[in-house]
Amino acid sequence: MNRNVILTCAVTGAGETTAKNPHVPVTPKQIADDCIAAAKAGASIAHIHVRDPETGSVSHSTDHFREVIERVREADTDIVMNITAGGGGDWIPDATDPTRGGPGTDIQTPAERHAPVGELLPELCTLDCGSLNFGDMVYVNTADWLREHARLVQAAGVKPELECFDLGHVWFARQLQQEGLIDGDPLYQLCLGIPWGAEADTETMLAMRNKLPENANWAAFGIGRHQMPMAAQAVLLGGHARVGLEDNLYLEKGVLATNAQLVEKAASLFENLGARVMTPAETRAQLTLRDPNTGNIVSGGDA
Repeated sequence: MNRNVILTCAVTGAGETTAKNPHVPVTPKQIADDCIAAAKAGASIAHIHVRDPETGSVSHSTDHFREVIERVREADTDIVMNITAGGGGDWIPDATDPTRGGPGTDIQTPAERHAPVGELLPELCTLDCGSLNFGDMVYVNTADWLREHARLVQAAGVKPELECFDLGHVWFARQLQQEGLIDGDPLYQLCLGIPWGAEADTETMLAMRNKLPENANWAAFGIGRHQMPMAAQAVLLGGHARVGLEDNLYLEKGVLATNAQLVEKAASLFENLGARVMTPAETRAQLTLRDPNTGNIVSGGDA
């Protein structure tokens, strides 16, 4: 069991969830406010996507990311910032010409995905480690694209969170390490319950965990009703955890959640198991991250 837990709050995501829960933040100000609220509730890390403020749909705008980060950094409450670099991989074949992307397709090059990271230099960014059938679409991450993206993240000095949606993704993430494209102790995020990737159950999480390198830090999350059970299971298996409205809209059956409520519920769950949530400062030291105030890398002895 892990008794010192890094708790991530994924505050909004990119899915069509805004009509299902009015608490899902849309504008940069709303997203920043939810990051701050999650921090006050006890979260160690805020994982952020951004949305078009007018439509609520996915946005890749560096300006939107910048506004979120600046608003959070100007607040009195500290939290580690992790911005997505996994957008622009959605492929839906056109019904009349399957060689072309149809409505809903959103493809970016590795350089385009990396642009907000390279400019804003957050402490963490995601690196999704493979392709998969993601519900009714295909999420595209070819091996050469991922190598190119890993090089860009490495050159920027940002630590990648290696998101793995299936067991083969763990295999490829290890390959990136072997090729020297991941520096230091890696950080893995095991993503469970997305159709048709890894299932959200103990056997799947354990199988993926057992394939991780010995020096890995790792976390896991489950979507929907699996969110809290998978958070607890990750802690019991020695890992960290993620909650938030990106992955789950409900506090309990029939009760819509806020991000802060989900953080509070997870933190209480961990405390009842005999664990505690790590502070942002402790998280930077554990993961060897850059201090946003000084620009210096924080090591384990600096916690």
